[in-house]
Amino acid sequence: MASIAGNRAALAGIRTLSRNRPPARAMRRLRAAPAWSIVAALAILLIVALSAAAAGALVSTMRAQQRSIDGLRTQVHSLQGNVDAQPDWAAVARQVEPSVFTIETAYGLGSGWVARSGPSGSELVTNFHVIDEAWNSGVGTVDVRQGDRNINGTIERVDPNDDLAIIHVAEVLPVLHTAPARPTLAQAVMVVGSPLGLGGSVSVGVISGFRSVEGSDYIQFSAPISPGNSGGPVVDARGRVVAVASAKFEGPGIEALSLGIPVQTACTAAVVCLPGSDK
Repeated sequence: MASIAGNRAALAGIRTLSRNRPPARAMRRLRAAPAWSIVAALAILLIVALSAAAAGALVSTMRAQQRSIDGLRTQVHSLQGNVDAQPDWAAVARQVEPSVFTIETAYGLGSGWVARSGPSGSELVTNFHVIDEAWNSGVGTVDVRQGDRNINGTIERVDPNDDLAIIHVAEVLPVLHTAPARPTLAQAVMVVGSPLGLGGSVSVGVISGFRSVEGSDYIQFSAPISPGNSGGPVVDARGRVVAVASAKFEGPGIEALSLGIPVQTACTAAVVCLPGSDK
């Protein structure tokens, strides 16, 4: 009996513990709650995943756009650099033209530029073939013109071998500086002179070669020249003389093959020039 009573007590205890369980309906709710939580969690994870994917795609798009913008900026800077590197030929012409004159004789005309100036006047460089007929005829004077201005000039020195001549005038004129070194291939240049007597004319091109013609050295350039340009300066982008325009190749199909005497030859053989700075 004692054991039966003990078993009943034990069973009663179990029941007691069992009564503390929540009702079946509550248990169902408790069972249902984890399911909804899982669904909700999965939904949240899905939203987070989709949001992360969308954010990643947005970041990738933004990075691609930034790279595109950076590329465009690089191109703009490159183009700006190219623009900045182009010579301001209008400014160069304004700088050089006051020192360039038309040299005229009874036999023809050419161009000349001021290489030296001082209290006694100025010296202009031109080609010997510009004044050779006057010189050989015993005429030692020339007209030095610039627009409406006309100055009396005297043939002071000639160098037929190098095709150079020096004209002296009594007036003090602005001097052109000379380049300190020979120009480089493809360097931009401008020719200033009086083609066909049209003073103050300019043309631009590049140094296209270095030639030896009949034993004389010449600088070849692509800027067009015409009769009347002879003796005029070929200048660089800083307005420094690199050559004396002298001749050109002519013939069918030949274009823009002009020749100039290196300014170092002119300054050594005919006149003491004023070298420009290399800075």
